Formats: sequence, C-alpha cells, structure tokens
Amino acid sequence: QVQLVESGGGLVQSGGSLRLSCAASGRSFSSYVMGWFRQAPGKEREFVAAVSWSGAMTRYAESVKGRFAISRANAKNTVYLQMNSLKPEDTAVYYCAADSRVSVATEDYEYAYWGQGTQVTVSS
Repeated sequence: QVQLVESGGGLVQSGGSLRLSCAASGRSFSSYVMGWFRQAPGKEREFVAAVSWSGAMTRYAESVKGRFAISRANAKNTVYLQMNSLKPEDTAVYYCAADSRVSVATEDYEYAYWGQGTQVTVSS
C-alpha cells in the first residue's frame, strides 16, 4: 500500500510559478512510477507529467511541455512538479499518482494509488 499526500497548491497570477510536492508513505517508493494529473471543473481528469522510478525518464502532456518539470527525491519519498509560466487554463485540482509498473504511464487507469489532490488557481 502507498499513501500519497499533495501540497503546494494555491492562488497565483498568470505567469507565476508554483511547486507541488507529493509525499509518499511506504518503503517501496523508489520502485514506483509517479505521475501528476489534473482535473478542471466540468472536465475529465487529464495527464500532466510522469517520471520513472529512477527519475531518468519523464513524459509530459503537450500543453505543459517547456513550462512544467517533474522530479523525484527517492531518499525523501517525494515527487515534485515545478510549474512555471502558469496560465489561467492550468487552474485545476492536481493529483499525485503512483504505480509499481515498469513503464512511464500516461493514462489514469494505469495508476493504482492516488492522493486527495491540491487546488491550483491561476488568475488572469
């Protein structure tokens, strides 16, 4: 079992930055693929970014490429999402997800464990 707790959300102006953190419980964190997803009001949950267990491989949604960066610190059981040049359309609840698969997944059904989410609001 893995428990995930997100933090770092908040209100920021367009063009600003935020860093989200996701703290994981469990001794096997370093073997899990980690992902970030988001869900805006009235929309489906969508993939944002994912990172392999070692941190060597990452994947991003086209809408955030060049602006967001995912990273992990296995010694701290934590994964991060650095979000720069934020836009109003980035406003959503952001969720951290984990799975023990080998590949870096981009579909939400591929992840077994989820956090409760943290709200990110970008004002124009």
